Amino acid sequence: MARARASIGTVDYATSIATGHHKLTADEGPELGGKDAGPAPYDLLTSALGACTVITLRMYAEHKKWPVTAVHADIHFVREGDKQRIDRVLTIEGAVDDEQKKRMADIAERTPVTLTLKGGLEIRTTLA
Repeated sequence: MARARASIGTVDYATSIATGHHKLTADEGPELGGKDAGPAPYDLLTSALGACTVITLRMYAEHKKWPVTAVHADIHFVREGDKQRIDRVLTIEGAVDDEQKKRMADIAERTPVTLTLKGGLEIRTTLA
């Protein structure tokens, strides 16, 4: 299953991430003391949800042989006081009708990352 290793040194707050054979950099913006060398943690979270959403919907459209030419998911993490949520807006391109688009929106509610975020999960922390 998915695995990542994040490491930080003394440069505020540049973080090296290795996942599989990929290397990423995360950081905070200048307003939080970083240098904006990469996406911030919540940007990575929304990116993961967006990627899972469009990949799943592309697979679904291919399985149904629907003429979808592109799928876009705009993901926005919103915090209002002590409440937080994610707003997701789908744009589906191609010669598909409103019923097909509605079905794809229903499928988006059941993508793997969506279900994980909605259900919550246990995080176990130990020391090496």
